Amino acid sequence: MTLNKDQALNIAKVLSEALPYIQRFTDKTIVIKYGGNAMVDEELKNSFARDIVMMKLVGINPVIVHGGGPQIGDLLEKIGKESKFIEGMRVTDSETMDVVQMVLGGLVNKDIVNLINQNGGQAVGLTGKDGQLIKAKQLKVTRSSPDLKAPEIIDIGHVGEVESVNTNIVDMLVKGDFIPVIAPIGVGEDGASYNINADLVAGKVAEVLQAEKLILLTNISGLQDKSGNTLTGLSVPQVDALIEDGTIYGGMLPKIGCALDAVKAGVTSAHIIDGRVPHAVMLEIFTDEGVGTLITSEQLDK
Repeated sequence: MTLNKDQALNIAKVLSEALPYIQRFTDKTIVIKYGGNAMVDEELKNSFARDIVMMKLVGINPVIVHGGGPQIGDLLEKIGKESKFIEGMRVTDSETMDVVQMVLGGLVNKDIVNLINQNGGQAVGLTGKDGQLIKAKQLKVTRSSPDLKAPEIIDIGHVGEVESVNTNIVDMLVKGDFIPVIAPIGVGEDGASYNINADLVAGKVAEVLQAEKLILLTNISGLQDKSGNTLTGLSVPQVDALIEDGTIYGGMLPKIGCALDAVKAGVTSAHIIDGRVPHAVMLEIFTDEGVGTLITSEQLDK
């Protein structure tokens, strides 16, 4: 197929626009939380894998952390076990934790690894238990109500929070030109396994690696104002103000909190992007406009 002049010029423009970003991010680490529609739609899955392979080929070091909540729910339903949630978190008894490890550490993780490899990359899958990558402790959930004199502490089982991240194994893989793909399962001091929110794991991994960027894929166009317009180029004080005035609320708060914590801890920028857009990761990194919300410690253009 022969390109006409306009098509050729458009391709040249895109490549030319990408060049300064490729130069800027060569040898830098970018941590990407992979989830939502981008994990289930076949076209989006393949465009994501190609984006990751492209990043590696131009000298960027991508590190993937993935979720898998819907897949866990599907398997629990198949074996006749009801999914229960408290404060938005899955109640995880020992039997449920076994399913979580099978789905996240096995099925989902290896599917992502295979997808990247089939598109020309070299991916290696691991969980937070490998090389004691993620040390965790049980997450304590508190619930307040007018009927209670003090907040109620609820035990939701094997749900954890990150205590520490040992990056030795990630560094080894990156230096060997492999792409790490991490399932968000941690291990406690007693050897117990913990299911951890993938956004939180991605944020902590980005902090410890002092990544150039933390990218969180979502099923929305990014952080929106009260009129539904997507906001970008935000500084930490601006995001804090949006939380205070109620623009950011509900389910978006934990995601924004994770992004803010990462930037405050030294990650250069955090991005909340629309994973429903094909090649969303590449568009966010290599174009002037991007496809989501950019948060930095200071107000910048990009």
